[in-house]
Amino acid sequence: MAGKDNAVKAEKIEDIQDQNQEFINSHGDDGESQVDKEENGESAGSTESDNGTEEELSTDELLVKALAEKNESHDKMLRMAAELENYKKRMIRERDNALKYAGESLIRDMLPTVDNLERALEHEPEGDVSVFMEGVDMTLKGLLSTLEKAGLTPIKSVGETFDPNLHEAMVMEASKEVPEQCIIREFERGYYYKDRLLRAAKVIVSKGDV
Repeated sequence: MAGKDNAVKAEKIEDIQDQNQEFINSHGDDGESQVDKEENGESAGSTESDNGTEEELSTDELLVKALAEKNESHDKMLRMAAELENYKKRMIRERDNALKYAGESLIRDMLPTVDNLERALEHEPEGDVSVFMEGVDMTLKGLLSTLEKAGLTPIKSVGETFDPNLHEAMVMEASKEVPEQCIIREFERGYYYKDRLLRAAKVIVSKGDV
């Protein structure tokens, strides 16, 4: 009877060992349970979600930085465009002025000739030299006409009030006929070249009846 009981116990022990072996085989050599695998899977998913959030934040920061750089570049381009436009306008203005006053130096060099002819007419020599004087007068008128076509305009001075912007006082003389600070005579005529003062007139100014 005792031998039969021992045999039954031995069979139960073998059944338990067989069940343990089947459990181990079904879960792998490392003995990791399905619960552990599920917990590990949830943990891995959580880590990937955190990494995704960090990547999204990093992308937002890069986008903000890129937009800031874009705005800065746009502002620089606007400033450069404005500077270029101002430069073009300045170049056009300088070119127009250069063309407008291109003959200024030439006309200035011709003025001494005009001065000499005017002085020759002021001092008529003795004897019959009317033909000579008439020729000089015609020469002067022709020269002045040519200069006026080029833009030269004489400044009216005699009888006018002295203007330091237009006149250069050589001397002051007393005069009963000409009021004080008015011009008695011209020593050298002044001229405009177009709308610019080319040369101030050299004049004698009245200091009144003193």
